[in-house]
Amino acid sequence: MKANSSEITDSRWLKTPVANLVRHVQSGNYYARIRVRGKLIWKSLRTDRISVAKLRLGDFHKEERKRAATGNAVARGKMTFGDAVTAYLQQRKNDPNIKHGTVEYDDYRIKALLESWPELRSKDVSKITGSNCKLWSELNAKKVSSSSHNHTVGILRRIFKIAIEAGARYDNPASAAIWIKEHTKKQIKLPESGQLEKLVEEIRNSGSGFAKPSAELVQFLAFGGFRKSEAKYVTWADCDFERGKIIVRGSPETGLKARRVGESRIVPMIPEMRLLLEKIKGGKETPSGNSVMRVFECKKSIATACKKLGIPRFTHHDLRHLFATRCIESGVDIPTISRWLGHKDGGALAMKTYGHLRDQHSTNMAQKVVFSETASTSVPLRLYGDIQFNGEAAANGNKTAIPEAKSKYGYPWWASKNPLEVFWGQLNEQVQIVSFEKFHECAKQAMKREVFAAELVEERDALREEFVARIPKATHLELDGKIYQNESDSKLKAG
Repeated sequence: MKANSSEITDSRWLKTPVANLVRHVQSGNYYARIRVRGKLIWKSLRTDRISVAKLRLGDFHKEERKRAATGNAVARGKMTFGDAVTAYLQQRKNDPNIKHGTVEYDDYRIKALLESWPELRSKDVSKITGSNCKLWSELNAKKVSSSSHNHTVGILRRIFKIAIEAGARYDNPASAAIWIKEHTKKQIKLPESGQLEKLVEEIRNSGSGFAKPSAELVQFLAFGGFRKSEAKYVTWADCDFERGKIIVRGSPETGLKARRVGESRIVPMIPEMRLLLEKIKGGKETPSGNSVMRVFECKKSIATACKKLGIPRFTHHDLRHLFATRCIESGVDIPTISRWLGHKDGGALAMKTYGHLRDQHSTNMAQKVVFSETASTSVPLRLYGDIQFNGEAAANGNKTAIPEAKSKYGYPWWASKNPLEVFWGQLNEQVQIVSFEKFHECAKQAMKREVFAAELVEERDALREEFVARIPKATHLELDGKIYQNESDSKLKAG
């Protein structure tokens, strides 16, 4: 498979120092000129740079050698299944739209196929029948999971397609191989309320040299819903504390699952995540390119801690489920959770996986809906989206509630232009003096992060503690001294 540049006499072409490489005089582009099985083949390499042309010439040579080998095998009537496998894997590796991990998994499944069907590799592709493929599929379906079996059947069909394109046979016998329905998925078992904290503490105090980093990884996966393979590549440059978000990019070589290399997604920095990252950072300057996590898996640490605590063992991926579960229980809608998790189906997979949780949450929320005073002893609730705020409902039911609440203060913090004063004053006041929208906006400015509406209703104590930890002590004392000027105010604040 070679050509002699001395054979070129046409003035439109220039010889080059590289065998089988010539240059077109007018365009300046390089062309490959090789002879395969007695036939002269020309191919434009679409470049006028010799360094690029040399690389493309090598790739062209490989492709033609592979085609020649396949053609010879077909001509001899000796194309084996192993020959077709080699051509299939080469085709997959050359396809820029197929990720390296997918090619590796295909290779793994092909090895499993050849182990389950030992004589297949050396068998002539023209001698394999549909009955052979069906019998193998019936036996294989009983031994492996439904997803593994169906994936292998798909590969088998694509390999025979290679043989058909090469002219080694005219039909696809793998069409007779059976697909099987997905088996019922195992029920997701997640840590109950409070168990995650105990688990993290158990790992942290285990005495291992990687105890603290392992505990941090468990929290990081649970608070962000990341896949283990994604968490590995999150750097400090990806953590935007000012906007309260984390950019997830995945591996620089393969990118995120089901996305092209270079694509990314954004996950919000929930309060626990922010506290975790600030604790890891410890107020020190950290190189932006450094990974946030110091270890990338802690399977043994999780298993050991679960055993000591007597709770069901779970995996790294279960922590991703835990994140989604907590989001649903907090009232976050499915499409939003789906975007945070990196799904591209608009929430279909999330609904399929977590639909039962949303239904239960919906049932619980329904118990709070009342139509009469006698139906519930609680004060009627006013809704803010999915949020119920008792304080403002109480004020609406009593026209004197707000004036009475204001009269207790010597300083009108509700009219202040300082968001810290408005936030701190309303956070410690049971009656809703300012509108919920203003309270929510001031909370974001005061906390310097995204604050979810649910936090202002259900987690006020946690917000107080976090706010005090965020601001200097002098600022805290100044706010208290300005808003709470007497003992009655202090009692109000304590309440």
